[in-house]
Amino acid sequence: MNVFWTSTLSLIVGLLIGGGLGFYFTKRKFEKELKENPPINEKMIRAMFMQMGRKPSEAQIKAVMRSMGQ
Repeated sequence: MNVFWTSTLSLIVGLLIGGGLGFYFTKRKFEKELKENPPINEKMIRAMFMQMGRKPSEAQIKAVMRSMGQ
C-alpha cells in the first residue's frame, strides 16, 4: 500500500512541476514574440493606406481598428 501512495504523490508532484515549467516557458516565448512582432497600430494602418496610394481619414482608420477588434 505504501508504494501506491508514493507513486501517486510522485505523479502529482511531477505534473505540478511540469505544468509550472510549461506555463513559465510558454509565457516567456509569447512575450518575446509580442516584443519582436507588435500588434498592428494606427500608424501601421496609415502607412498601409499610403502604400496603396490613398490618404486615409481618421474615420477610416478607426473603422479598421474596430474591425480588427482592437
